[in-house]
Amino acid sequence: MKAKIYKPTKTPMQSGSGRSKKWILEFQKEKNKFKESLMGWTGSIDTSEQVRLNFDNMQDAINFANKNNIEYNLISETKKKYIAKSYSDNFKFDRKDKWTH
Repeated sequence: MKAKIYKPTKTPMQSGSGRSKKWILEFQKEKNKFKESLMGWTGSIDTSEQVRLNFDNMQDAINFANKNNIEYNLISETKKKYIAKSYSDNFKFDRKDKWTH
C-alpha cells in the first residue's frame, strides 16, 4: 500500500490559508473499481482510499508512515512568490508593457 504526503494548496475560492496549513497523508487510489449492476454506482473493495490523515508538520507524517511500514511519496511544499502591487502602478509613466506606445 502506497501513500502520498503533501501540503495542500489553497483553492482559488479561498482568500485565506485556513485549510492549507496541515500536512496530509493520503493513500493512493487503486484501479480495482467496479460498477454496481443495480444502481450503477462505482465501488471499490479497498477502503483505504477513504482514509486521509492530517498532521501538524511534515516530520510527523513521515514518522507515522515509517512507524507503520507505509511506503510514501513526499510531495514537497512550494512557496508562492508574491509580488506586491498597488492600483496606482497601472498609471505609472515608466511602466514597461506591450500596450504602451
